[in-house]
Amino acid sequence: MSDPTPHVRLTDAQRVDWLRLIRAENVGPRTFRTLINEFGGAGRALTRLAELARRGGRSSLSIPSRDEAEAEIAAAARLGVRFIAIGEEEYPPRLRETDDAPPLIAVRGRASVLIQPAVAIVGARNASAAGSRFAGALARELGQAGFVTVSGLARGIDSAGHRTSLGTGTIAVLAGGHDKVYPAEHTELLDQIVEHGAAVSEMPLGHEPRARDFPRRNRIIAGIALGVVVVEAAERSGSLITARLALEAGREVFAVPGSPMDPRAGGTNRLLKQGATLVTSAADVIEALTPILGRPEPPSPVREPPPSEKSIEPPAADDALRARIVELLSPTPVAIDDLVREARAPVGAVQIVLLELELAGRLERHGGGLVSLL
Repeated sequence: MSDPTPHVRLTDAQRVDWLRLIRAENVGPRTFRTLINEFGGAGRALTRLAELARRGGRSSLSIPSRDEAEAEIAAAARLGVRFIAIGEEEYPPRLRETDDAPPLIAVRGRASVLIQPAVAIVGARNASAAGSRFAGALARELGQAGFVTVSGLARGIDSAGHRTSLGTGTIAVLAGGHDKVYPAEHTELLDQIVEHGAAVSEMPLGHEPRARDFPRRNRIIAGIALGVVVVEAAERSGSLITARLALEAGREVFAVPGSPMDPRAGGTNRLLKQGATLVTSAADVIEALTPILGRPEPPSPVREPPPSEKSIEPPAADDALRARIVELLSPTPVAIDDLVREARAPVGAVQIVLLELELAGRLERHGGGLVSLL
């Protein structure tokens, strides 16, 4: 796979600014991208956050200080964790394609595995012995064919895939901070993974994983991989969320058929009915993914310019435009392009109003350039 775009390398000061910006209140990956694009850099965006939030109707906004960000980076380094920015050479090339890719990922272990072709293997936590055995065999054979295994360190199918791909490379995506391993019983397995592969998290140290963090983790699993193989999954399963996110990201989705008498096969059999590729051996996955390996990777959507470049000043937004945008918005997601057209305003000015509303906690961004009013 060739990358048509030269990689960037953040300075230490820029990395601190990136961490401060992504850790700021109401700033998610999509907002981060918009702020970088509008202001030309994280440092410049940070100087405007509080003002933007006030214009959107919020009196104050929590923004980590430079000392706090530097302390987080230092604490991470003591654990062997470093922060890799989107656009840097070791950032997973497929993950950076997604519109909600984390601007920074905290990585422990051999970061070189992150740029290798990867296949996600996910499934039931209460996996059957046969399911775990198949997941392990699949990971082993895919590893021998040059694919890294990526999964979520969960019990069952996830851990089976990790254990049997230690020798060929495996990536564990964590739902919490690097110092909050879940489940705790897999601490030793994680140590083995980082010796042979890597662990990835977008969460700060000390963050205990909550229910809502697992779908966020799953989007990273799907984003890193060329395809997602679901081995066992019930009708209501987190693995099906990973499969849906993979489809939304344009990834291949594979499913292993199971007995209709086994509830752990309900979700996988439904995926097959919906058009997922049936898998009975690693050859099925390799055959489908091999043509994709030759496709060039798109450039990074976030590019931090050198600190010496001239500051960018986005178009100003007035009260009339703010009122018009709020009037056009509703709880139903709408395309930003439609807002620009209906508001008859410059794109930059509309984006500034949306940033103001989002930083004030009044706007939600969705995939595909959609926004809605909270």
